[in-house]
Amino acid sequence: MSVDFGDARVDAIIIGNNRSIRRQQQARALTLLAASTVQPPDKPQPSAKAVELKKSLLVRIQTLRDLQERDGDISIDFGVKGGELNKTSRAPQTVDYYSISPDVGTAADSIMDTCEELSRVSPIAHPTAYLGDKNMDPSLAPLNGAWKLLFSTAADASFSKNSTRGAAQAQNVVDPAAGRITNVIDFAVRDDGTEPALKQLQVVIKAVAASKTRVNLYFRYARLVLTKFFFFPLFGRKLVLYIPVPATLITRLIVFFGRIFRRKGVTKVPVPFFEILYLDSELRVQRTGESNLFVQAKESWEAAQPLLL
Repeated sequence: MSVDFGDARVDAIIIGNNRSIRRQQQARALTLLAASTVQPPDKPQPSAKAVELKKSLLVRIQTLRDLQERDGDISIDFGVKGGELNKTSRAPQTVDYYSISPDVGTAADSIMDTCEELSRVSPIAHPTAYLGDKNMDPSLAPLNGAWKLLFSTAADASFSKNSTRGAAQAQNVVDPAAGRITNVIDFAVRDDGTEPALKQLQVVIKAVAASKTRVNLYFRYARLVLTKFFFFPLFGRKLVLYIPVPATLITRLIVFFGRIFRRKGVTKVPVPFFEILYLDSELRVQRTGESNLFVQAKESWEAAQPLLL
């Protein structure tokens, strides 16, 4: 059977005489028709000013990395003891680049200054459009896809080979239709050629658009890919564990006991979020609720590819 909607025609199979099925299929046909008639919006292109700032940003990130090779790198490990999380709030700490050297600190500041300039010339006015919309083509969502990390001030996103957890590559994968963000961390092979005990860490997060530029985050679970289990080798096999992310529970407990003991400033559970400062089809700059900065890029940005390796 065919269902006509004006000039458009959508084929629908009607099974038997079941009215419920017929209504469901007609509704589905209407949804498909609506989706098919939506035209992809013209993707705003960066201005000449933004293009120059993007070039400058890449140069400054490369300069920072060169200085870190010369002067040393941040050594951060998991948890509170490792310097990753704040002792009280369990929120990610901010990296102090000046603790390496004044030159490294100044280089990091120049990256942050460039990001502030970029925030004034962002070409996309509604970065969170279609986030969580299951009926739209995901490619229409500006945040869609995989974004690899170029720079961050967040301790939980900073990895180096001189730390216990080792070097790693981090990326952020956005699935707009599902309203889901997955943080993926792939840990590098050790200098001696051995694989790390934790090969990959994925943190799955529900993402909800709170405004045109803000995304609220609700942590769901973590997926760990292990090459060892309690120090026992798996002989080339991988063990996958799924565990709930405890950050929300810990924060709720802190707030609960803070109220009991009347600690100042502890009133309600904060919702983690990030604010998008700049976004185009290649570059994404955002700031979290803890004021940590993230600079991410798509692999399709050729100029950034050497920094994504």
